[in-house]
Amino acid sequence: MNYLEAEAYLNSLQFHKIKLGLEAMQDFLARVQRPEKSLKFVHVAGTNGKGSVSMTLQTILAGLGYRVGLYTSPHLTSVRERLRVNDSFISKDQFAVIATRIRDVLGDEKITYFEFTTALAFLWFAELGLDLVILETGLGGRLDATNVVVPLVSVITNVSMDHEAYLGNDLESIAFEKAGIIKAGVPVVCGTEEEATTGVIRAKCRESGAALHQYGEAFVAEPDGDGAWNWRGLSGSMAGLSVPRLRCAMRGSYQIRNASLALAVLALLAEQGFGARPEDIRAGLLQVRWPGRLEHIVLNRKSRKRNVGPEQNGEDLVHYLLDGAHNPAGVDSLVQTLKEEYAYRRLIVVWGAMGDKDLMQTIPVIGVMADRIIFTRPSGERSAEPEQLLACLPASLQTRAGLERDVHKALLTAEEEAGAGDIIVVAGSLYLIGAVRSFLVGELVPE
Repeated sequence: MNYLEAEAYLNSLQFHKIKLGLEAMQDFLARVQRPEKSLKFVHVAGTNGKGSVSMTLQTILAGLGYRVGLYTSPHLTSVRERLRVNDSFISKDQFAVIATRIRDVLGDEKITYFEFTTALAFLWFAELGLDLVILETGLGGRLDATNVVVPLVSVITNVSMDHEAYLGNDLESIAFEKAGIIKAGVPVVCGTEEEATTGVIRAKCRESGAALHQYGEAFVAEPDGDGAWNWRGLSGSMAGLSVPRLRCAMRGSYQIRNASLALAVLALLAEQGFGARPEDIRAGLLQVRWPGRLEHIVLNRKSRKRNVGPEQNGEDLVHYLLDGAHNPAGVDSLVQTLKEEYAYRRLIVVWGAMGDKDLMQTIPVIGVMADRIIFTRPSGERSAEPEQLLACLPASLQTRAGLERDVHKALLTAEEEAGAGDIIVVAGSLYLIGAVRSFLVGELVPE
């Protein structure tokens, strides 16, 4: 297959719905000589923050000269975004060759889209002989297709409500699924806050003989004035360790907690030979970029050219803030960041979401903040109709809302209404973010 044929074959697997379980993955990997066995991993699970923690680790370690694979999901516009080594995404030719191999091994058998991309990641990374792979789970953990590895470190960023149809209707059930990545004797870095969820993870660690490094107990992030913070180890193997005067390039106060988890992982990786000095960590944090997550884009509405400085203003400039917030915890973080870190005259929101999300717990929260909210519909059969989104907005706020099914027309409508000092927030779904980002600044992955 060439790349277009490989992409079409992969897209055909979308008809095979989400299927949790490891049997198909284990069977396929056995038929291709278990490529994952030749690799070293950090395995990252959690409701929110997985991508930020993963990207932080990859950026810092790659800056030290290590060859680091990164596997994340979902993508914004191109499936190739899911697989990268340092700053390079998988090429079209590499993707097509390995996809063809997978198809030929499968024959008439079918696996899911996520199982396919995970298998492709293992095969590609194994070919390259990398120093380390940062592996993000797709859904949950226990039955996720990535959960066939024994990593150097396991990470659980947090636990909140999302994907209830697959993971359970309460936090303890969801924590149980995410704790499924914990392996015997493999240290765990954990950022959960509620004792109910932390208790589930503690119990799994005790059962597995895995050392638990809990935020607030084994390590902590402490403010140090003027936006800087310090990372400090408190107990166990981290006792006495510290990295002072840190700053995060990514916006949002919650990113400090995400970064602190990454630094705890680095402390454990140092015991495996992956050393990082404080100055390396400090410099690396300032280089972390995660497109579509609190990404501030300034465009000239006439030339459509991007302006680098977010502090710029004027009638010809339009300020966009793109964020993948799609569940209650993510939307709460977005709202908190808007209140704490952004000054604006009017807030115009473009919102699109999947119909299976908790719309009643997200839309009213952002709706209260918005001076104007435009409901739209990203492509995909799971996408909610704008009318469905409007119905979730309290009646008292519905006069602020507009409906525009076409994403591009929704953006143009928002731009027409935006003046100097206004900001357009686009959120609700990474599918929406992908479409909008492509329209505003082009593709993330070069051709």
